[in-house]
Amino acid sequence: MSKLFFWFFMATLLILVVMRFSYIYHSKLDINMFMTAIRERTLKNIMEDKPPRKELEPVISKPKPLTGMWTVNAIGRLGNLMGEYATLYALAKMNGHQAYIEPNMHNQLSKIFKIRLPVLHQDVINRIKWRCFGLHDWMSDEYRHIEGEYISLGGYPCSFTFYHHIRDEILREFTFHDFIKEESNAYLEKIRGDKKNVTFVGVHVRRGDYVYVMPNSWKGVIADKGYLQKATDYFRNKYENPLFVVTSNGMDWCKENIDNSLGDVHFAGDGQEGSPARDFALLAHCNHTIMTIGTFGIWVGYLVGGETVYLTNYTLPDSPFLRLFKYEAAFLPEWIGIPADLSPLLNKTNPK
Repeated sequence: MSKLFFWFFMATLLILVVMRFSYIYHSKLDINMFMTAIRERTLKNIMEDKPPRKELEPVISKPKPLTGMWTVNAIGRLGNLMGEYATLYALAKMNGHQAYIEPNMHNQLSKIFKIRLPVLHQDVINRIKWRCFGLHDWMSDEYRHIEGEYISLGGYPCSFTFYHHIRDEILREFTFHDFIKEESNAYLEKIRGDKKNVTFVGVHVRRGDYVYVMPNSWKGVIADKGYLQKATDYFRNKYENPLFVVTSNGMDWCKENIDNSLGDVHFAGDGQEGSPARDFALLAHCNHTIMTIGTFGIWVGYLVGGETVYLTNYTLPDSPFLRLFKYEAAFLPEWIGIPADLSPLLNKTNPK
């Protein structure tokens, strides 16, 4: 009897121990679950009460306002004026000053382009004490730090080295008026006729005063028949249907010396110098460019943006022209130069 009681007591005790540990285990589990639920609820309340996080906006530094008044002389013809305008635009911006143009420059360029630089009144020009600053024909480091609030730039600057780093801005300044675009494109469509896949090549042949000035003053030559044959052959060999649109201030000479046996040359204009804007716009709406010499042709090639063939090495090594002009600063490196035939000069200086 005593043994039976003993084993009954031990079994009861064991059951109580197991129940106790089971209670403790499940109690801890419930507490952990409870605490986890409390933490999640608290975090949710905090997030709901917290104001939405603002996205960080990029810090954009405002450009310094342009000060003073900078201008440039308005001398020369269309190509010169464009070079002066673009150089003023670039140098004034580079030095942190506001560019203004003279009325004469505005009168000439605004007829063709949608230029945006403000115009100085003549009375203002006369009353300001300008510091005159002469430029040569290419960019120099000293031009990055020109001192003065009221600067008048001088010279005949026309080099991409001044403004090529802001090419898009310069091209925007020299945007043609819409009616000029329409007239030029209509002209090209008319001369295209029924031809398909036409590639327009604008050809500018500078003659006029250069016929006498280059050999007599600068020990140089201008484009001859041989150069124009090489230049046109380059495009004939590369494109299926090139159509050459020729403008010149010596059109009679062009008709006699440019080969039109294939019927792919169109002589535009009357060969007079009274309509440079019309000729310029027509050439600038072509696909590619053949130029001879002069800033007119340089600017045509720059605005067109296609392939440009130009006459190079057209002076003797001792020409005074080379003190004012650098080939590498006038013509973009990707342009295609064809050396001039200097034999007329050499025969003149070394007669047999």
